[in-house]
Amino acid sequence: MTIAYSIGKNLYLNITNRCPNDCVFCIRQNGEGIGDTQLWLKTEPDVDQILQSVGDPTGYEEIVFCGYGEPITRLDAIVAVAKALRPFGIPIRLDTSGLADLIHGRDVWPDLAGLLDAVSISLNAHNAAEYDKLCRSKWGEDAFRAMLDFTNRAKDYVPKVILTVVDYPGVNLEACRNIADGMGVSFRIRRYEAPPSACSKAAAQD
Repeated sequence: MTIAYSIGKNLYLNITNRCPNDCVFCIRQNGEGIGDTQLWLKTEPDVDQILQSVGDPTGYEEIVFCGYGEPITRLDAIVAVAKALRPFGIPIRLDTSGLADLIHGRDVWPDLAGLLDAVSISLNAHNAAEYDKLCRSKWGEDAFRAMLDFTNRAKDYVPKVILTVVDYPGVNLEACRNIADGMGVSFRIRRYEAPPSACSKAAAQD
């Protein structure tokens, strides 16, 4: 199974399939991987397996916790792996839906203090109703508010906070940009391409 894989000069860590959302634009709608890279995990790797897959990380510009699901579901693994990789001095990023508080029933940011250099959080809509329509979270519209709360607190723990949206038909990109600007965080648009271009749909993991 593919645990660690590279795109450009970044190393991505695929640690879970689990996700509380079922986004209409997700690459999972088209298959079990990105291009020729198989990402659907038969079992979740433990911390030792993740670190063995990383090997020597020197030479990479960034290490990214992503997953073919929501990586924050495996909070303990993220903490352990990040602590092990921190001495290499390579920037570490978390790509997440921002729903950690709902997943774990508490504020997880204290657990991650000092372990991340950046966090990329999927905004994907400018209000709760649109978010629910696009992301189809198990928590409905409450997920949108939880994601924004998670983003606000992130600024106290992570040097670089990014809100992202997929350039999907009907998404109000400027309204989303205004949310990011109002929160004082960075904003990035991720490209969407309709099938059969699954390998680039939703800009892969980046």
